Amino acid sequence: MGIAENKEQSILTHRPFLLFWQSRILSSLANQMQTVAVAWEVYDLTGSAFDLGLIGLAQFIPLFALMLVVGHVADRYDRRIVLSISQAVDGVAMAVLAVAAYGGWLSRDLILAVVLMFGCARAFQQPTQSSLIALIVPSGLLSRAMAASSSSNQLATIVGPAIGGLLLLVSSALVYLLCSLLFFAAATLTLTLKVRHTPVKREPVTLRALFAGIEFIFHRPIILGAITLDLFAVVLGGVNAMLPIYAKDIFQAGPDALGYLRVSQAAGALAFSLLLAGWPMRRNAGPIMFATVAVFGLATIAFGLSEWLVEIFGLDPILFGLSGPFLAAMLALAIMGASDTISVVIRQTMIQLGTPNEMRGRVSSVNFLFIGTSNSLGDFRAGLMAGWVGAVSSVLIGGVGTLLVVAVCVVAFPQLARINNVEDVRKYAEMPPKS
Repeated sequence: MGIAENKEQSILTHRPFLLFWQSRILSSLANQMQTVAVAWEVYDLTGSAFDLGLIGLAQFIPLFALMLVVGHVADRYDRRIVLSISQAVDGVAMAVLAVAAYGGWLSRDLILAVVLMFGCARAFQQPTQSSLIALIVPSGLLSRAMAASSSSNQLATIVGPAIGGLLLLVSSALVYLLCSLLFFAAATLTLTLKVRHTPVKREPVTLRALFAGIEFIFHRPIILGAITLDLFAVVLGGVNAMLPIYAKDIFQAGPDALGYLRVSQAAGALAFSLLLAGWPMRRNAGPIMFATVAVFGLATIAFGLSEWLVEIFGLDPILFGLSGPFLAAMLALAIMGASDTISVVIRQTMIQLGTPNEMRGRVSSVNFLFIGTSNSLGDFRAGLMAGWVGAVSSVLIGGVGTLLVVAVCVVAFPQLARINNVEDVRKYAEMPPKS
């Protein structure tokens, strides 16, 4: 089907995508809950910003180590099975933490070890999940599907941190147990998916086949530029690792405040995910992507300066018991979430449209290495720098760095800056690769 045939059709009328959407909500909900619980408990146990960074590093290592294997597996085997198994392993990892928390022998080292196990499963889950969408919906609905998929993640991100923060007041074991059950439910839903099977010739396992995804990306400046822009923006501008410090030390609050901060970022993201799912972007995709990443950097700076901005403008309202600086931080995080979602939807649609099905697993795995791990690596960067210069300085340096990345990428990838409709990426993808 072409775009003209599908442009008025609702994405939720496709039952396979609806099941996929529900599965992603459950797994994303569990992921957000465990993220809040793990970050809070590690910081509560050690009081170390560096240890918060280690959580990100523990997730980055398996993603980097397994990148080539993951893509090859996604292209050779049933993606539903691969995704379902990875979600089930996540469930086992959370069950281990639940037992440890209930038994009273939870420690920093055990948490990091389980996070490493969790990261191994996520390494297979994310690229497989992204490459599966194109087999569920017609190409004309892909942009809407990407936005709706993102909205499911953001919806879970709103609810998950709030639930996780509140349940932490009762018992961390309860948080991990609920996460485990949600992951197993998501794995079950994934198995029920019906996809449009496209015959794929299984290449022999060779070094060239393993590195094919990297080669494909580096010969397509449009895709390479989109990935590079997001990679460095998130590594530098990500603030998630700093949220426990802001909640506990700067705003003098508890785990519920940490949940509110995470919810703020997700709320902005959800609003624009739903907007893009109903009204996909049809013009100026490249310029808009660069602009939204720049807004992301500016919002990062605003978050870092939230206390000072309120003092400068002489405003310190109390709303629902929340102080002016805390409200300013929530607003900055909401803007970060909204701007990041726009760039993510544009980038993911470009990558899926510009990649043939037999290569999507490997290309998605490389994309996830650079993009998915940028969150983990960004957490490590922020935690490490916060240990040296403080949390606020770490955030500000990251925001300024993001703006510099945008400026460099505009010059380095002019084709990407000129992209109008996301469908235009097919024209560039079909061009002979540059030698």
